[in-house]
Amino acid sequence: MTEPQRLNCMKCRHYYVTWDPGAPRGCRAFGFKSQAMPSQLVLASSGKPCMNFEAKGKE
Repeated sequence: MTEPQRLNCMKCRHYYVTWDPGAPRGCRAFGFKSQAMPSQLVLASSGKPCMNFEAKGKE
């Protein structure tokens, strides 16, 4: 079995930094904040890599 592809949340358009010191990282697509990177939390919870990843682009 191969290791799932690691996604870099900092390159995703849904990732944001919060003002909450207990949960400094957030995901707008899933609507949660956490201490860990959102993609790691999604992988640990579902066993699958994040399906909402969208690369940031020049808009």
